[in-house]
Amino acid sequence: MKKIAIIFWSGTGNTEKMAREIARGIKKTGAETTIFKASEFSADTLANYDKIAFGCPSMGMEQLEDSEFEPMFAKIENKLHGKEIALFGSYGWGDCTWMREWQVRCTIAGAQVFGNEGLCVNGTPDSENLAKCYQLGEKFAS
Repeated sequence: MKKIAIIFWSGTGNTEKMAREIARGIKKTGAETTIFKASEFSADTLANYDKIAFGCPSMGMEQLEDSEFEPMFAKIENKLHGKEIALFGSYGWGDCTWMREWQVRCTIAGAQVFGNEGLCVNGTPDSENLAKCYQLGEKFAS
């Protein structure tokens, strides 16, 4: 059975909603999933999972949240080589620049970014976007 970690940071709850819906999709396939807040995850835990889904909203000048998520991610980034990962997050303005830059960063680290792109949702995820999250979970677990 595949073990998949979902690690996220959420300030408004939007990215957390996405994480929980992705987890529902993963569970439908029979894979095991654990959801972690960024502050709960460490590099020591990374090896326990076959795949990792990372969720972080766009902050400031379209960047990763810098007090919890970025420090955690920076500590594990060099351990992502060969790992299949998925990226997701919400934003309130801009055009998902932070997501594209994050994808490049992960690719440079040697990670295999699922679907070659992250899932961006503008604002609170509506039913259509929650369905995309669920589908991401299902496909990522397969």
